[in-house]
Amino acid sequence: MKERSEILSFEEIERIIRVGAEIGISKIRLTGGEPLIRKGIIEFTDRISKIPGISDLSMTTNGILLKEYAGDLKKAGLARINVSLDTLDRNKYKEITENGEINKVWEGIFEAERVGLCPIKINLVVVRGVNDNELVEFANLTKKHPFDIRFIEYMPIGSTSYWSNEKFVSSMETLERISQTEKTEPMETENQSTAKYYKLRDSIGRIGLISPISSHFCRSCNKLRLTSDGRLRTCLFSDEEIDLKAILRSNHDKENINNILKEAVLKKPKAHNLKEGKNYSFKRTMSEIGG
Repeated sequence: MKERSEILSFEEIERIIRVGAEIGISKIRLTGGEPLIRKGIIEFTDRISKIPGISDLSMTTNGILLKEYAGDLKKAGLARINVSLDTLDRNKYKEITENGEINKVWEGIFEAERVGLCPIKINLVVVRGVNDNELVEFANLTKKHPFDIRFIEYMPIGSTSYWSNEKFVSSMETLERISQTEKTEPMETENQSTAKYYKLRDSIGRIGLISPISSHFCRSCNKLRLTSDGRLRTCLFSDEEIDLKAILRSNHDKENINNILKEAVLKKPKAHNLKEGKNYSFKRTMSEIGG
């Protein structure tokens, strides 16, 4: 657990976003950890949504508190929601989340749909032996709901020994296994989207495949990640960080932050070095980085 003084205040985050908006950053996604547990998140969302130049404000959440906050988030200017949900099985969900209630997640998803936080994207990390027996069941959700169900390749983020090649399922294998049961048709992919989208026959939603390991999308990636403790990362798969917090708290002016953001974009690597079949380890976990 980090000391409170190590965590960026909402005012500091807002300052960075305002500078970013002035140089062309238009999309912001609030992530975690779990953003809905932070006190003042609704008021912060409202302030960010009103920054000139910000045209797309979204959030990634585990969905547990979403039913309570969905309406207020929509009123505050949040446009859409991503929900992390790695299983549809109630008991398995309890095990994965250490006693979480999957019913609360679904109540939150349906409330978000009701108030218009759309499109709703449900993200699951596919892990062999954990949830790869649920691929078709997840895909079939798109027949009843206008959701984007996005299958993400298992990534070696963090120093934990839990990750292994044996548990890795490529996006190609995921698609093949779904296609054995359901007819899939490719769809046009949006510019700079990390997902390749497909549609099942007679579905109203989409399935998406995110392939950071087997099929790099580095050339189309334009993301910068700001960690809660003020580190700016240009690539998910690199431990290289810029200490933006130190600069903020050293009374540097807007021009300094402006230049650092521009330099970070220029320093984004052309490609990462992760390859299927190899083991890797990174210092931070995904919850520390923000997905």
